[in-house]
Amino acid sequence: MTNRRQFLHAGKLLASMKSEAESNLKALAGGTSLLKPMRMGFVGIGGRGTYHLTTCLNFAGVEVKALCDINPDYLYRAKRYVEEAGQPSPALYDRGPTDWLRLCERPDLDMVVTATPWQFHAPICVAAMKNGKHAATEVPAALTLEECWELVETSEKTGKHTIMLEQVNYASDVLRLLNMAQKGVFGDLLHAEGGYVHDLRLVKTDPEEEPWRMQFDFDHNCNLYPTHPIGPIAWWFNINRGDRFETIVSMSSKSGSNRRWVERYYGPRHPYAAMPQAQGDSNTSLISTARGKTVTLHYDTNTPHPHTDELRLQGSKGIWSSNLNKLYIEGRSAEPHQWEDFGDKYKEFDHPLFETIDVSKLKAGRGHGGHRPDTPLMWLRYFMAIENGVQPDMPVTDAATWSAIV
Repeated sequence: MTNRRQFLHAGKLLASMKSEAESNLKALAGGTSLLKPMRMGFVGIGGRGTYHLTTCLNFAGVEVKALCDINPDYLYRAKRYVEEAGQPSPALYDRGPTDWLRLCERPDLDMVVTATPWQFHAPICVAAMKNGKHAATEVPAALTLEECWELVETSEKTGKHTIMLEQVNYASDVLRLLNMAQKGVFGDLLHAEGGYVHDLRLVKTDPEEEPWRMQFDFDHNCNLYPTHPIGPIAWWFNINRGDRFETIVSMSSKSGSNRRWVERYYGPRHPYAAMPQAQGDSNTSLISTARGKTVTLHYDTNTPHPHTDELRLQGSKGIWSSNLNKLYIEGRSAEPHQWEDFGDKYKEFDHPLFETIDVSKLKAGRGHGGHRPDTPLMWLRYFMAIENGVQPDMPVTDAATWSAIV
């Protein structure tokens, strides 16, 4: 019998829905209409929360009943978006930083979505599940191992789902590589690399952006944001579906870039300039799996550089690089030891998911997220799972495993 604490669960990733639900699947495949109402409440409606809200409003059948935020500008902007979508005015929760507790207690909600600062993600999801709602949270889902276990155990006890909204997993290239990996194109998978390497100095110091992130740099020294790279890697490596992450070693460089940024743009008397920062400017983590695979993760939000969230996948037969958008497959690539484009030649491996879902019909929302179909597709798949009574593509065990790296 499988040890539950190894986070293993059965079933092939992104498998078709149950045969008795095929008609439901076809009805949902267009991506615009749900079969029964999905009554939702949203906690945290800044840039990312607004994106999830307005994306979900594009699905006929979604009913937004309640909104919660401590910022009245965000709250009333979101209220206007709901009303502009032709829905009744939602209830507003603005009585302080824990008013989400009252929202979670509402009897007329099926799901609670959180896009708040990180420390509230796990508590809101737990409260939602304990009150009989499914939950969805921005990344990471939890900050401590205790929170990870609380998410898993609460989901098991209540029968309610929590997914972490890791949209990178639904990028077309990520899904194509998943299909290729499952078909053995790369041979035995051996190693993967990825990172969140994104200059966020302005975001963390501008009061109009996300200054709450800076406190985590003062208090922690780790990989604070592992899920964008580790989500796809975990799917490629079959983590929680036959393999598991087993060990991690993490180290950081010295810090100083944030302080120099603050001194340069805000002056040496700014309070951030004098506060010691625990977070090293560049963090590298090495992870091994029970079946002999390895992962290198990078995290750097403090140094000057273009946005470079590189992913690499290495197998016994070949390699793929996201930065190059090229790959090399021994015996299949045209020239020995020469990169080739990851283009039409490999479109035969586009994930079969796209044979049933027309992503051109999926509409992205307004806010922080862009116009790619990744996030709408992620939401569609979650709605489909709930409609059909099956486990989501990214169940709570994934949310806990990927967040545990923090």
